[in-house]
Amino acid sequence: MTRIAKMRLKPQDECWLPTGLRIPSPAVPRTRYIPRWLILVIDTTLCLLALLAAYQLRFNFHVPETEYQLLWPVLPIFIGVRLVSLWWARIHMGLVKHTSTEDARRIFLTVLGGSVLFGVLSIVRFFMLDGVYFLPRTVIIIDFMATAMVLITSRIAVKLLYLRAKGSGKDEVRVILYGAGEAGLITKRTLERDGTRKYSVEAFVDDDPKKTGQRLEGVGIRPTNELPALLADGDVDQVIITIQQPDAENRRRVVEHCMQAKTHVLSVPPVNDWINGQLSSGQIREVRIEDLLGRAPIKLDDASLRGHFTGKRLLVTGAAGSIGSEIVRQVIELGADNTVLLDNAESALYDLQMELVGKGISRFHPVIADVRDRTVMEHVFNTFKPEIIFHAAAYKHVPLMEAQPDQAVRTNVLGTRIVAELAVAHGALEFVLISTDKAVNPTSVMGASKRIAEQLIQGTAQGHRTRFITTRFGNVLGSNGSVIPLFRKQIAEGGPVTVTDPEVTRFFMTIPEACRLVLEAASMGNGGEIYVFDMGQPVRIIDLAEKMIRLSGKEPGRDIVIEFTGLRPGEKKFEELLASQEGTMPTHHPRILIGRTRGGSYSTQSDTVLELISAAERSDTEACLRLMKQLVPEYTAQQ
Repeated sequence: MTRIAKMRLKPQDECWLPTGLRIPSPAVPRTRYIPRWLILVIDTTLCLLALLAAYQLRFNFHVPETEYQLLWPVLPIFIGVRLVSLWWARIHMGLVKHTSTEDARRIFLTVLGGSVLFGVLSIVRFFMLDGVYFLPRTVIIIDFMATAMVLITSRIAVKLLYLRAKGSGKDEVRVILYGAGEAGLITKRTLERDGTRKYSVEAFVDDDPKKTGQRLEGVGIRPTNELPALLADGDVDQVIITIQQPDAENRRRVVEHCMQAKTHVLSVPPVNDWINGQLSSGQIREVRIEDLLGRAPIKLDDASLRGHFTGKRLLVTGAAGSIGSEIVRQVIELGADNTVLLDNAESALYDLQMELVGKGISRFHPVIADVRDRTVMEHVFNTFKPEIIFHAAAYKHVPLMEAQPDQAVRTNVLGTRIVAELAVAHGALEFVLISTDKAVNPTSVMGASKRIAEQLIQGTAQGHRTRFITTRFGNVLGSNGSVIPLFRKQIAEGGPVTVTDPEVTRFFMTIPEACRLVLEAASMGNGGEIYVFDMGQPVRIIDLAEKMIRLSGKEPGRDIVIEFTGLRPGEKKFEELLASQEGTMPTHHPRILIGRTRGGSYSTQSDTVLELISAAERSDTEACLRLMKQLVPEYTAQQ
């Protein structure tokens, strides 16, 4: 036995290790509190003083001697009732320095209950002792108001003294809260309770003109168009966006004002993310660039989607990726049954599994597998018999695929071919391919390989029970390996932030937004369509970088340098969702269009496709490029 194990320690000084060894816990300073019994005594004393004040007020400060003679016999009962009711309601157990409206409500009801009992006792005594009351009726009413007031105000006074003492010696942080609703009020109270910094809420700003000029807990409410003037003198340190689902344009406008004034802007997270339903100052986070690029939430018919996916067996390939994992979350929420999560990235798949388990979800099966392995994929289909397949597995990094076209073909072409053929062989109802805008007039190996995958799906869609659908969209905000996480990392390291070219633009869409449109397209497809999503206006990457730098509280070119590195192999300056010869047809959803793509669909058994796959399997780069060019004539290789 070790020496540590032999040490005799008091129970409160020990902590147990899994091995059974006990070691002393580090000394933790304890906060000194007033004993709970003393608070109970003080409250009871205040109740007694309130009663005496009630007598003085009732008799205009000239209480007859007879009233005192009637009071002394019942005074022990009065004190006992107040003492027992305060103890039973555990009023003395609340932390006085953190008194809240809930504490005030409990005090009010406790005092009211005691006063009602005094009224009942007075009526009983009146009829039993020939007109003598337990306490005069007016005294009971005045005593109730005085007792409630003195117990509540004494606690508020202590709280104010505590807040003043706590804030002394700390730098004051001057704050404006955007949103004068319930979330704004909760945020104000959260900041006031914070023990690490002293916050001063200078004003509320709100879009609702009906609130202008009013006050919320003593703080004035101003219209949003006055925000630039409030920030102009530079005295405000932070602006916190408290509205849970602010209008995207209003939020952008507020953030732009803050960036122009070089004011730090923060955001309150959604209520669902609050720890145990309580907001803390540590949860108030930086505004993300995703919040500025995202648009108004997409409105979809959830009932229709639920009818499409409820009870269905699903297979999601590439399930651990950014798009695949969000599809998994959404289809499970829509009632999908026994969803298969297939990916060859073990750690990422494990993280997704733990996330779902943590939410109490059990209707899924994580599978480590490679879509390029026909034997393993055949086993997956035989075991789980999926009815709907979302094929998100793909290699997507343009520069890496330029250097290894054989790997792009093996995953993006061969993998798609294998999963599509198995979907047909096993009678799946639906196959949805996740494609990319880089497949349009491709200049990269990755784009060309995805275009060939689209052509395979269009060719396979003909003459089979399985409905084959392709969805095509641009960049998703914050996806693994995208530019936003890269910029965020570079800014955290102090720069430089690297941009390929000052004129480069990209389409952006949030991950949940993209996946919702994928599910909607899947539910409306008849087979053979390529659905194109309305991505909004393209965004200049240089503008994106500058905004992210300013959001971090720094100035581009002064605090963080932006460097231009030149276009990487296979990259375009401008992305496009449709080739110039293509057009679109509308659908019932304004954000989803059907692309009129040119001919060129290929069967999975096409000689050229088989020759391309064979070249990839023997790592013949030159043959791969030549055959890809043959399959996709608009492909302009850069090597």
